[in-house]
Amino acid sequence: MDEPTLIRDAQHGDLDAFNRLVLAYQDALYNTALRILGDEDLAADATQEAFLSAFRALNSYRGGSFKAWLLRTVTNACYDELRRKKRRPTTPLEPGDADGEEVESPRWLADPSASPEEQLEREELEHAIQHCLDALPADFRTVVVLADIQGLDYSEVARAARVPLGTIKSRLARARLRLRECLQAFRELLPAAFRLEEESGL
Repeated sequence: MDEPTLIRDAQHGDLDAFNRLVLAYQDALYNTALRILGDEDLAADATQEAFLSAFRALNSYRGGSFKAWLLRTVTNACYDELRRKKRRPTTPLEPGDADGEEVESPRWLADPSASPEEQLEREELEHAIQHCLDALPADFRTVVVLADIQGLDYSEVARAARVPLGTIKSRLARARLRLRECLQAFRELLPAAFRLEEESGL
């Protein structure tokens, strides 16, 4: 994918070029929104809103990581949704299927190459991680998702979250500590390397 050319063409109104960029990054944006919001429908809405906002603001993109720029738009969309939820609180539910029944793990987590036992362990671990993420304040949850799940560096996270670099480092350190403490309740699900690190006191 010739990303710079696609971006330039999209900035000149080429919808096909923009759609190719959407296809390249939609999974990353959706997964980010899902981790922040913890709800499939809200994540899909936030992702759609993020791409609409990105298209409208495309001429303001001035270079650098396009992925980080897009993740900033989806982070903003998630914050907007979280503010709406505060105004109209609802009872959080597990992701639901087409019939409204709760499901243990969303479809995008499925690994067709895994054995049934491995798939079950993965689903349980993902459920534990999301449970602990949901327990974090939104600001902490966002920096963990952007840095540790999406792999942005600290400066990119700072730009995406629109807060100073020092604040990002502080939030990330505190968020990781809270996650580590929360995940101790799910020790049997954690990778062996993580358990060994904990037991050695590192």
